[in-house]
Amino acid sequence: MNTVLSSAITSLLQYGPVVRVAFYFQQQKLIMAEECYFYLMASMRKMRMPIPLSYTLEYFTELITAAVSEKQLESGVVDLYAFVEPSSKQTELHINITSTQSVLGLKSPVEIDVLREISVNTHILSQIHTPCPENHYAAVYAAENELDDVILLNPHKRIARCATGNLLLLNENTIRIPKQTEGAYISPLMENFVTWLNKKERVTIEEAEINGFETQKAEELSLISDASGLHPVQKIRNKSFGYTRFEQWAADWAASFLLG
Repeated sequence: MNTVLSSAITSLLQYGPVVRVAFYFQQQKLIMAEECYFYLMASMRKMRMPIPLSYTLEYFTELITAAVSEKQLESGVVDLYAFVEPSSKQTELHINITSTQSVLGLKSPVEIDVLREISVNTHILSQIHTPCPENHYAAVYAAENELDDVILLNPHKRIARCATGNLLLLNENTIRIPKQTEGAYISPLMENFVTWLNKKERVTIEEAEINGFETQKAEELSLISDASGLHPVQKIRNKSFGYTRFEQWAADWAASFLLG
C-alpha cells in the first residue's frame, strides 16, 4: 500500500471511506502512540476499510517519527488520514503535521452554544472522526454566529458532543462526560486525560446522559479535541465560566509526560 504525503491528496478525501486520527509528539517523541494506533484500527474496521497487514504499531511509529524528524519539529499534532483511493480501491494515507509549543497544555478559551436545528446520530459511525454533513453545518453555524464551536444534541435532545470534540462538565469533584452511546466521540486524548485525573487527582469520572441545560449548572467546562487539545469553555450563551481547576490539571497532566 502507498503512503501519500502530498497535500494534493486532500481533494481525494471527498471520495469513499476516510477516517482521521491524531497522533502526538513531544520533544520529537511520540506519546500515546498505542492508544491512537488502536483507535485508528478500530475506526478503519467500523468504516469497512481494507487494512493492510503492514499496518502495525511499529509501521506507524516509524512512519510518523520519520515525518517529524524530516521537518525538525519539537512538539505537535500529526493528523493521519486513512482513505480508500477511488480507482485502486486500496487504502492509502495522508499525513499533515501541525507544530505547537505545548501538545497537552491548556489551549485558548472558547465560546460555544447549543445547536438545536439538527441532531447527530448515536450509532458507531458517530463515534469516529469521519467527514459528515452535521459537522460541516455546525462549523458554518458557529462561524456565522461568532462562536468557536457548538454543542450538538442527539435525537433524544441530550448532549452528544461538539463538532470538534467532547465536553467535560465539572461540579465539585466529579467530571461528567456524555456516553459514547449518546453520540460522543471516542477520544484517545480524552481517555488519557480523564484516566490521569481519576488516578492522580482522585476526581470521579462519570459517563452520563446529559441534558443541554445542565451546562448552565456546571462550575467549569472544557472542550477536548483530538485535533487541537484541551480548551476551557469561557462562555455559553450569557453565562461565563472560570477554568482555574482545568488550567492546573492541564499543566500537571502535561508535566507528567515530561517526567516520564
